[in-house]
Amino acid sequence: MYKSFGKRFFDIISAAAGLIILSPLFVFLTLLLCFFNKGKPFFFQSRPGLFCKSFAIVKFKTMADIANGNKEYLSDSKRITSIGKFLRRTSLDELPQLWNVLKGDMSLVGPRPLLIEYLCRYDKNQLRRHEVKPGITGWAQINGRNEISWEEKFDYDLYYVENLSLNLDLKIFLITLKKLIFQRNRTFYSNKVAEKFTGSSSLTN
Repeated sequence: MYKSFGKRFFDIISAAAGLIILSPLFVFLTLLLCFFNKGKPFFFQSRPGLFCKSFAIVKFKTMADIANGNKEYLSDSKRITSIGKFLRRTSLDELPQLWNVLKGDMSLVGPRPLLIEYLCRYDKNQLRRHEVKPGITGWAQINGRNEISWEEKFDYDLYYVENLSLNLDLKIFLITLKKLIFQRNRTFYSNKVAEKFTGSSSLTN
């Protein structure tokens, strides 16, 4: 019952309330990033969602468009800006995703939406993370975020898929708020950029 109807109701109410309450901050960050990113405050990218259907995720832009001589972007760790590091450390770069939640592309809680190129690299169990909508925060995020291995992330995602409930969503949501407010968890506020997932046979920590 909750998975079919209650979760969507929870998402709409939470996302709408969040956008209204945080609207002054949203406007301020948009204007600030317009200045620092040459009029480009937002980052859009196709990501796989429920049942692997792609959607356009929106985030605050945290990386500069720096390319090499072959017009290929440099690595993420070399392109992240100073203000981008702050936005990531405080998770404020995720704020525009409340719009994705209102649209129904994402949920407030769920496995993080990763890159489309990863789909062909998942094994059968890892692919099950797409049996639910991706989320702004999730079980893996409150249990290590980018400080844990890909295997651990997928294990946490699978646990969430198999145990999805109102109680678990509320637990993840409240723990996320606690960590955001008190800022005492080093791994939750890490600026570490996750290495690319290259497949189960070559996982890196």
